[in-house]
Amino acid sequence: MAVALVMVLVVAVSLLFHVVSPWRSTPIASNWGFIDGTLGLTFAVTTAGFVAVVLFMAYCLYRSQHTEGRRAEYEPENQKLEAWLGGLTTLGVIALLAPGLVVWDQFIHAPKEATEIEAFGVQWNWSFRLPGADGKLGSSDVRYIDGDNPLGVSPADPKSMDDIIVVNGELHLPVDKPVKVLLRSADVLHDFYIPQIRAKMDLVPGMVSYLWFTPTKVGEYDILCAAYCGIGHPQMRGKLFIDTQADYEKWLSSQQTFLEMRKAQRQSRHEARSQ
Repeated sequence: MAVALVMVLVVAVSLLFHVVSPWRSTPIASNWGFIDGTLGLTFAVTTAGFVAVVLFMAYCLYRSQHTEGRRAEYEPENQKLEAWLGGLTTLGVIALLAPGLVVWDQFIHAPKEATEIEAFGVQWNWSFRLPGADGKLGSSDVRYIDGDNPLGVSPADPKSMDDIIVVNGELHLPVDKPVKVLLRSADVLHDFYIPQIRAKMDLVPGMVSYLWFTPTKVGEYDILCAAYCGIGHPQMRGKLFIDTQADYEKWLSSQQTFLEMRKAQRQSRHEARSQ
């Protein structure tokens, strides 16, 4: 009897903790409310299962407590009970999996009007590349990476010359404009994650992965690496700034293109040799 009461108390305290707990998801700042909805549904289904199982066990302990003269009845099969358990379990699994598959289908199909940008991960910092006046990113390859070309942008591709190169870990994007983020790694497995955006994806060396989202709230947000990538992993942080269109264009105009970066590097080397 005491154990049954403890189990009921565990259920009550668990539900109360969820209601009064101050720990909640960070306020969303993108179009991925579908992900929050799916997580909420998953939490509801698993909570219902937890409550039902624990309370059923408490009920069984209460009903089956020892009573002088009472004998247990052995029932090896109960098709009605098995049908109920099988049906409820099937419904629970469908409720857990089906919404996730729907959201995943949306997650991997970026809208055609999304602007392609690039996030580049290396132990232990983030760099970014945005399209220039032509609206297209040039080609890139890790074989081109050196001290003068940290992102491995192809110097032979004319479309690369006006690409905007950002190496200080700060990414600016305009609000309410969808973006497709191409993800590349120079060394090990990283993971691009912005909690308020609700989007995350691995950066796998040797391949280009991607994610997409539409920023919906002006503000400043942390860019994290969600895959352990070595001793400097906790310090691998960047910043995402969601700007109004005017602020974004002002920031963009102050950034250096790939061509300008190469000219500045050549000028710097020339001045160093002249001294």
